[in-house]
Amino acid sequence: MTLLAAIPAGSARADEGAFLKSLGGSWAGAGTVRIRTNMSPINISCNFSSEANGLALSMEGVCRGMLLISRSIDAQLRYSGSTYSGSYLGPRGGRAGLNGSRRGDAINLTIRWAKEVNGDRSADLILRKVGANGMRLTTLDVDPASGRRIVTSEINLKRK
Repeated sequence: MTLLAAIPAGSARADEGAFLKSLGGSWAGAGTVRIRTNMSPINISCNFSSEANGLALSMEGVCRGMLLISRSIDAQLRYSGSTYSGSYLGPRGGRAGLNGSRRGDAINLTIRWAKEVNGDRSADLILRKVGANGMRLTTLDVDPASGRRIVTSEINLKRK
């Protein structure tokens, strides 16, 4: 018998609920964002509020850059079975679908944009817990010109 087969399904749900609860709270931090994969990154500062409710996580925030730019961002995630799914409203506007799974301290999600962004409709979002009071949000996309994966945003947050 494998170890995985010996773990009851309820245990996995409890682990996910505890993990999501650890991401709840008020967060502030800074990072960078690229408007397009071929552009230079822009420095941003962000404030987020997140709330876990059972096997669901809701995040809302605002990021500001270049003095005049301010964008709302939110994500809604729900764990069911063995996967996460939900929606994401990023700085480019338009609601996008999310789907993925957790590995260790990171929820690895595929973003399915409502319209083309950087030449296609998909990208990756990694929501990583960093220690007891940190969280990193990283978005990666493929540069259509080079075919390379590019970090299009990285936001490092600390609990307030």
